[in-house]
Amino acid sequence: MSSYKPEDIESKWQEYWQENKTFKTPEDHDKPKYYVLDMFPYPSGSGLHVGHPEGYTATDILARYKRMNGFNVLHPIGWDAFGLPAEQYAVKTGTHPRDTTQQNVNRFREQLQDLGFSYDWDREVNTTDPDYYKWTQWIFLKLYEKGLAYEDDVPVNWCPELGTVLANEEVIDGKSEVGGFPVVKKPMRQWVLKITEYADRLLEGLDDLDWPESTKKMQRDWIGKSIGANIDFEVANYDEEIRVFTTRPDTIFGATYMVLAPEHDLVDKITTDDQKEAVQAYQEEAARKSDLERTELSDEKTGVFTGASAINPATGEEIPILVADYVLVTYGTGAIMAVPGHDDRDWEFAQKFDLDIIEVVKGGDVSEGAYTDTEEGTLVNSENDEISLNGLPVDEAIEEITNWLEKVDRGEKAVNYKLRDWLFSRQRYWGEPFPIIHVDGEPKPVGEDNLPVTLPEMDDFEPTEDGEPPLAKATDWVNTKDPETGKPAKRETNTMPQWAGSCWYYLRYCSPEFSEGPVDPDEENYWMPVDMYVGGAEHSVLHLLYARFWHKVLYDCSVVSTKEPFQRLVHQGMILGEMEFTGFKKDGNWISADAADEVAEVERVKLSEDQVEKEGDNFVIKDTEITVDAKAHKMSKSRGNVVNPDDIVDQYGADSMRLYEMFMGPLEQVKPWSTQDVDGVYRFLGRVWRLMIDEDSGGLKESVIDSDPSKEQLKVLHECIQKVTGDIEELSFNTAISAMMIFVNEANKWDQHPKAVLEPFIKLLSPFAPHIAEELWSKLGHDESITYAEWPEFNEEYLISDTQLYPIQVNGKVRGEIHVPREKAKDKEFVLSEAKAEENVKKYLEDGNLVKEIFVPERIVNLVVK
Repeated sequence: MSSYKPEDIESKWQEYWQENKTFKTPEDHDKPKYYVLDMFPYPSGSGLHVGHPEGYTATDILARYKRMNGFNVLHPIGWDAFGLPAEQYAVKTGTHPRDTTQQNVNRFREQLQDLGFSYDWDREVNTTDPDYYKWTQWIFLKLYEKGLAYEDDVPVNWCPELGTVLANEEVIDGKSEVGGFPVVKKPMRQWVLKITEYADRLLEGLDDLDWPESTKKMQRDWIGKSIGANIDFEVANYDEEIRVFTTRPDTIFGATYMVLAPEHDLVDKITTDDQKEAVQAYQEEAARKSDLERTELSDEKTGVFTGASAINPATGEEIPILVADYVLVTYGTGAIMAVPGHDDRDWEFAQKFDLDIIEVVKGGDVSEGAYTDTEEGTLVNSENDEISLNGLPVDEAIEEITNWLEKVDRGEKAVNYKLRDWLFSRQRYWGEPFPIIHVDGEPKPVGEDNLPVTLPEMDDFEPTEDGEPPLAKATDWVNTKDPETGKPAKRETNTMPQWAGSCWYYLRYCSPEFSEGPVDPDEENYWMPVDMYVGGAEHSVLHLLYARFWHKVLYDCSVVSTKEPFQRLVHQGMILGEMEFTGFKKDGNWISADAADEVAEVERVKLSEDQVEKEGDNFVIKDTEITVDAKAHKMSKSRGNVVNPDDIVDQYGADSMRLYEMFMGPLEQVKPWSTQDVDGVYRFLGRVWRLMIDEDSGGLKESVIDSDPSKEQLKVLHECIQKVTGDIEELSFNTAISAMMIFVNEANKWDQHPKAVLEPFIKLLSPFAPHIAEELWSKLGHDESITYAEWPEFNEEYLISDTQLYPIQVNGKVRGEIHVPREKAKDKEFVLSEAKAEENVKKYLEDGNLVKEIFVPERIVNLVVK
């Protein structure tokens, strides 16, 4: 083999790694550990696109680097394989979801192995494996035992077409993310997990985590802790009260109406007969909207009067009660006291329905919005016979009014959370069965000895006609007996959501064969927490929040030894499709992108990458200065811009694919794909190959020698070692690759290439391009894999040059440079003499024109002439 042929090298080494279990996790607990983890992949039928391997490549570089630095590395992979897509495919085709899932898993596994990732495949897990979900069910039982799992009738996102409840994030603009079917709100019996019990601990735990601040903020905002007061408003002429939570009880004197969410249980009780038809119609309309649509500030507010009034406890006045969909039953109490004088949303609503607007915090005039309301304002128009807030600053007014409300039994100090308890049921077949039976209509957990509760064999995955989950059709499975009493019982027919298996998978990797619990305590104590967790920012909230919640419950159950699962978190940036270029013509002549916005009847011309070039921050049509529009979009089938990694590997090899994805830019940055640019890193690997391998014989070049390297060669090497090592630690993989390119450029200038320089360089390259590194390492005479070779150590003494560079300025402009022996570097007389003798400097010097000599030791020489 004379030239660089990745197709031969890569398959050879992938087979070697698999046969020799090169990446099997050591069981030596005496060494330092490093647990590096990818977010759990869902094996879809379309396989990987080039965006997926970005994070996997980053973690693989870290895993390989840490192994070479003497760490025990746990670098596992598995499959989050339950879920709606496989079930929907089953409904359409009749193919069992198990078969579809297995095909997808096999496809993903093959693609990942083709990219040379150093996973310990002996630790592979799959959420659909009964040996795995046995422990998912076991954890659910622990939640149930601790009172953290309960049944409730709650409003849910129901998709009739899909026959299932959807999470909020699975609903986009009132339609299902899968299929685009209409979604409505309806009350259903659901299993709910009491995540709210852990709200404070979930907030506090964020402080000590090495996570992006933006992700921590998203978690905090989702939990949404607010300190304020609960206030009770009596409903006039009814024996009912409406409780609201507010962070600004000081504004109660400005509360001129109340609003209930359409789903609030008081709506039907207090709506008057003459308003019933209008309220019911409004409720039906609201049920077809997503929460985002309902709360969008830019949307026009809608609402309807219930016919009832409440009594403001501070003013004693009756204020109307309306129903409006901008209030959500899942936030706070599902009711608000509206203070239109100091809330733009309430002000807009009051304007539309001609409701009173009162200023109660001094701050400015009302015109196109609410009065200015600042934390530094003072209260006005806020007094009754028992209390006056007038003149008080906001913080004092809040304290005063809260104490008064407690005194008159109309309110109390309170803490509220935006976080709601977690709806944990799905009306699907393809999910973990609940370990629950119903006896005499009451839920009862099955014993641990009866786990796992496995899915029944079925060939019909449609929900029943009355909306019951598909499992309801498996009557032989549903109808069972209570093992304790022998009474007839029915199994739970809902299944768990896809989140369940991904809440704890990182623990199972520690001991996937352990049979006495979800994780071996000794292994958990050694490996946890995860040292580095890499995945997409789309999981910034829910997956991370749910996994942290389960982990804290397991900590309370003494199953785990750490309070948090993921110590460091990094989000890789999205890889977009290839750049799309558009030029603009008017009457056959090119015009700029800016001008095109102002000219009618412009012709849009699609341009190929070959037709444009980069000039600064702009793209221009070649040979002109006409700017073009350049855009990159998220990869999607509908846009037809998905790039299959198999095609890239076939053409350029896995090492080029890995190297390019890391060279595109900083890991966390969003960046466009360019297949054309892959060729650049492919050519770099070819230069690495030709640096050592003779093209005729396929063996080492004669220039590859065993003699000692020169000082200059050691300097180039150790500059590379220093840069690559530091950059890997900082996850700056793109600049690490640049440093290796610089090394190769310098090495190609040498007549001889000592192994003592080449071998450390191949070690530096190996985490990034492991296949070519293994091959070259072998050709350099090593029988063992490079995987556990010792990482090269940087030695600063090799960076100290034998000479000192002095730039020579004449009147402040650099006119030349000299290299002086280091022992003479501080000898002013010697350096000045050499500087004045430099060929290009001499021509600026004449007899008597040198008026000043400035000498900065080891820095610069400046000669001032007249």
